[in-house]
Amino acid sequence: MEDIKALNESLNDQSPRSILKHALKSYDNIAISFSGAEDVVLIELAHKLTDNLQVFTLDTARLHPETYRFIDRVRRHYNINIEILFPDAKEVEDLVTRKGMFSFYEDGHHECCGIRKVNPLKRKLATVDAWITGQRKDQSPGTRNDVPVVQVDDAFSTDDHELIKFNPLANWTSKEVWDYIRMAEAPYNELHEKGFVSIGCEPCTRPILPGQHEREGRWWWEEETKKECGLHAGNVIASES
Repeated sequence: MEDIKALNESLNDQSPRSILKHALKSYDNIAISFSGAEDVVLIELAHKLTDNLQVFTLDTARLHPETYRFIDRVRRHYNINIEILFPDAKEVEDLVTRKGMFSFYEDGHHECCGIRKVNPLKRKLATVDAWITGQRKDQSPGTRNDVPVVQVDDAFSTDDHELIKFNPLANWTSKEVWDYIRMAEAPYNELHEKGFVSIGCEPCTRPILPGQHEREGRWWWEEETKKECGLHAGNVIASES
């Protein structure tokens, strides 16, 4: 097994492509988490490095129509399979029956995200040895400032399954991401042209104004420094320690 702390130090100043190359070479059973926003950079880079690209995305059943069209556009553009993960229908039915369609505005987004996003992700991550995310340090104040380029994912590891997480874009800024998208002429979500920056579910995402941080368009009714849906729960734990 690799010394992950030492590996992080050695990869920290490397390019996203070099980090991805190491990840794909080191782990056969590794998957890219594609959120349907800027993670297209990961696919743009990785599809040139391997013929065995595994990509998945979470369909919460609450995404924007533009996001669904974008996911399919990416699938066709790169000629890849994208595994669509769905929440458990009974869990969703129970939540909506008990609390209605918009309970998160009253008691926070974590219960809904847990059912629609975290549980399907947990099932998927139990089947892989490592995963690749599009997290960046500049994405969220207070919770992503110290995102490493590679780490043991303590949030989803178990006693008999150590899960490794790669964040190749950790040290890139939003500007660098968008410069690369334009240079590569990669597809992107058309919502970005309507003022949306950080894009999630339709009821919990809105455009931002000039000068606002991108995360202000997500869960705007909640505390600024806790805007994680649970997919990267370790960030909140780290920020509190």
